[in-house]
Amino acid sequence: MNKKVIVYSTDYCAYCKQAKAYLKSKGVDFEEKNIEQDETANKELMDKIGGAFRGVPVLDIGGELLQGFDRSHINMALENF
Repeated sequence: MNKKVIVYSTDYCAYCKQAKAYLKSKGVDFEEKNIEQDETANKELMDKIGGAFRGVPVLDIGGELLQGFDRSHINMALENF
């Protein structure tokens, strides 16, 4: 199974930028999906979270969804990745 990291983001989100920079600093490859510009990405995210949108970023780390930018949660999810 191919595990991957996806960052759902928007252009205006400062926490999205921080999350992406943090992943880069840790050498983690990820795919960015801008839910503001890409309707398919928006629908994909809504399907994953059951429509309970609370904001971005949302990180999908190998199937584990993380809301917001929290280094400790990201580190824990990456350990299990």
